[in-house]
Amino acid sequence: MSLTPEELKALQKEVNKKKRIASEWAGQMHDLAEERLPDGFDEIHTIAQSTYEACVAWKEAADKLQAAESEAVSS
Repeated sequence: MSLTPEELKALQKEVNKKKRIASEWAGQMHDLAEERLPDGFDEIHTIAQSTYEACVAWKEAADKLQAAESEAVSS
């Protein structure tokens, strides 16, 4: 079942949102490394885990979009 153009657009919007969230977490990791180490070392695990989870969510959304786009092209 192919997605409608509106559904594809909504899926792209979701991918963009997930990418923004992942980028924000990555930025927090960067800020920690640049500005708060070594004193903030106890924050590493929490920020790294959240960054990882955000990146997984982004990848899953991007994979879903790619599959939907591929299906739309082959239909």
